[in-house]
Amino acid sequence: MTEAIDLRAGMTFVKDGKLIKVIESNHHKPGKGNTVMQVKLYDVRGGGTVQTTMRPNEKIELAMMENKEAQYLYTQDTVAYFMDMTTYEQYEIPTASIEHELSYLLENATVQIEFYGSEIIGITLPGTVDLKVTETQPSIKGGSVTGSGKPATLETGLIVNVPDFISAGDVITVNTDTSTYKGRAAK
Repeated sequence: MTEAIDLRAGMTFVKDGKLIKVIESNHHKPGKGNTVMQVKLYDVRGGGTVQTTMRPNEKIELAMMENKEAQYLYTQDTVAYFMDMTTYEQYEIPTASIEHELSYLLENATVQIEFYGSEIIGITLPGTVDLKVTETQPSIKGGSVTGSGKPATLETGLIVNVPDFISAGDVITVNTDTSTYKGRAAK
C-alpha cells in the first residue's frame, strides 16, 4: 500500500477491481481548503481516461507488475507484434492501447512489456530514441540551439520541435517522456 501523494506517471494500481494506470499526477494547493492530488487515470481493461482528484493520504494498492524485454516486430491492422528476447514467444498488443508509444518505435526496437499476472498491460519505452528527420523547413545557416526552433516530422510520423540548424536526413535523439529534442544522435 502507498499513498496518493506518491503516485507518479506510469504507476499502476488496483481500485474497485479495476486496473488503473497513472498518466499524469500533480500536487495542487487551492487558495482555500486542503491540498489535493490532481490525477489523470487510464482504465487499462476498460480503455477510458478520467481526470479526478484524490486526498494526498488516500491509501492505494499498487499492482505487482512484471517486465519482460521484447523486440518490436511490426504492426498489422490494429495489432502490434512483439517478441520475447529470451524465449522467442510472440505477443500481440492492440494498437489502441499503445498508440502513443508506437510513435517512437521502429522495427527491431527493444522495449519492456508490462505484465499483470499473465495479462499484458502495455509497454515501457527507453528514455530516449534516435529517429531520422524526414521533413522539416530548410536549415538556416548560422541557426543556433537557442532559437525558437521549427517543427520536424520524424520517420515514425512523430512531430517534434527542433533547432533551426536541423535538416531533413539528420538523425536526432528524442526524449520519450516529454517528446522533446535532446540533440543530434551519435554517429
